[in-house]
Amino acid sequence: MPLRTLADADHLPALERAYIFDQPAIGLGPSDAPPRILLLYGSLRERSYSRLCVEEAARLLQLFGCETRIFDPSTLPLPDQVVSDDHPAVDELRELSLWSEGHVWCSPERHGQITGVMKAQIDHLPLSMAGMRPTQGRTLAVMQVSAGSQSFNSVNTLRILGRWMRMFTIPNQSSVAKAFNEFDEGGRMKPSSYYERIVDVMEELVRFTVLMRPHAVQLVDRYSERKAAGVPLDRGQDLSSIALDGR
Repeated sequence: MPLRTLADADHLPALERAYIFDQPAIGLGPSDAPPRILLLYGSLRERSYSRLCVEEAARLLQLFGCETRIFDPSTLPLPDQVVSDDHPAVDELRELSLWSEGHVWCSPERHGQITGVMKAQIDHLPLSMAGMRPTQGRTLAVMQVSAGSQSFNSVNTLRILGRWMRMFTIPNQSSVAKAFNEFDEGGRMKPSSYYERIVDVMEELVRFTVLMRPHAVQLVDRYSERKAAGVPLDRGQDLSSIALDGR
């Protein structure tokens, strides 16, 4: 199964617990089940800083009560490389997206853009699949890492892609400059303003994911899709028509 195991999930050495809400989304929506978050990263290097950032994000999300899955893209074929995308890694990625309520995407910036590894994962997620939509209505947090000075090219592109995939991208984002300076030998992020921003982003993702729970289906309901599917509205259940009739 192309999932990464998260080591030391409870060990957060850069986090000052005195300033943390264990339940950042309390009171914003239904909390009977843990928010389900899928995390994607965009590098296959042995010491991948986008992966290390995603792992730090996953530890924080688990602290905040989420269930997380980190997809390992190392066996993922290129789009159209396999006939009909019939490949176990593609199937797993799509199933994970269907399982999820929210995503975290983190890409390195390479030549001013996201990497091919990152784009390939997104390209393998169809807008519609057997009547289901693997990304529509999910929340999304975007992050990037850079080898040089701070940049926002990758997160800007990820925002465009998130909108195209009909996701709700949260306002906050993370961009880690000179990422090679931000991690210790064990691959853990050092205390810094960059780490604090990742904490901020994950708090916000949890809040928006829980807030959206009761409303996601209604917010992405589209006239064109109802028409294409041949599903007319039941006026007896349409709240807007009921309200107008009562005026």
